[in-house]
Amino acid sequence: MAARPPRLDLAAEVGSTVRAAGPGTVTWAAPLPGRGVVVVSHPDGRRTTYEPVAASVHVGDDIVAGDVLGVIDHGDVHCGGLPSCLHWGLRRGRDYLDPMLLLRRGRPVLLP
Repeated sequence: MAARPPRLDLAAEVGSTVRAAGPGTVTWAAPLPGRGVVVVSHPDGRRTTYEPVAASVHVGDDIVAGDVLGVIDHGDVHCGGLPSCLHWGLRRGRDYLDPMLLLRRGRPVLLP
């Protein structure tokens, strides 16, 4: 079994909007014990996970980057001392990946 790195914890207040990191199809949008979870499967085979989220999407919904998935909800999550947060994860198959990979696109360019 692949080692599981920590998911990225992003400070967020309960009720804050949660948006999709990229295009894909919602493959899970329901509570798991203690928290709501949304999973988006992307065309490249990766999946992003978002929790705790009160989902406004449904399984089978096609989405694009930036679409609203729901709002931060109360849930049984550990936020490293923050009062509330979004756990954001990335997987390919059974392998856990660094979700920051989704934010690192292309080569840096110096602007004048």
